[in-house]
Amino acid sequence: MSKRNSQAAKTAARERLRVEREREAKRAKARRQIIVALSIVGVLAAAGGVGYAIVQANKPDSWEAAKDGKLVEPANTSGKDGTTVVIGKDSAKKTLVMYEDPRCPACAQFEQTIGSTVDKDVEDGKYKIQFVGATFIDNNVPGEGSKNALSAMGAALNVSPEAFLDYKTALYSAKYHPEETDDKFKDDDYLIKVANTVDGLKDNKAFQKAVKDGTYDKWALLMAEKFDADGKKYDFSGTPTLVMDGKKVTGSDGQSAPGNTAEYTKAIDAALKG
Repeated sequence: MSKRNSQAAKTAARERLRVEREREAKRAKARRQIIVALSIVGVLAAAGGVGYAIVQANKPDSWEAAKDGKLVEPANTSGKDGTTVVIGKDSAKKTLVMYEDPRCPACAQFEQTIGSTVDKDVEDGKYKIQFVGATFIDNNVPGEGSKNALSAMGAALNVSPEAFLDYKTALYSAKYHPEETDDKFKDDDYLIKVANTVDGLKDNKAFQKAVKDGTYDKWALLMAEKFDADGKKYDFSGTPTLVMDGKKVTGSDGQSAPGNTAEYTKAIDAALKG
């Protein structure tokens, strides 16, 4: 090989090496830029996540928001804020006020044992019933099922008084009423599942939308306030509590609601005469 060819080869090799080094330098620079960019994105994402978490932590929950939300009164109600719910024949002269909390196990037992008797008495025109819902178990256990179920009951009442009564019976039934510590009623899907066993509510899209949207959430909160006010007025704090003519209707112990049909019939007959 001539010196000229040898020198040319060396020059070409050096040039290829230079070009390769420049390419490698550019690739390294690009990698560094990508790493820096990803690091910045990560920091911003973390900061954004923290910021979002802070905003969410300080954001009122749906029930806090419902306090300041729009009041929608269910159909088939009357009185202040639509919290007077009276069902029965106009010819019935007296009204039995029933105070119940949807999560209350004693209420479930009362409904399962005596509910059919109450329904028959109302159908026969013996008396009307006025329903007042409570939510104190949500505070004691705690949870939100009492409020959520009461709101769903408002949605049922908006359909019809019959749908309301049947839904109340289903919620308190042995099949669907949960243990007091099991907050199943906080789940809208569960409330809708129970409603699908009730004529008038089965596959009722308007009812289901009202439950999911929390249409009657504020109404439920105001109904609970009515329970608290009446409890102070008539000196009670638990459920079920029955009141007629401003006096508690009790069983043989003189304190709690009747525990069986015979006690109930005796107590109601006495209250109707009083």
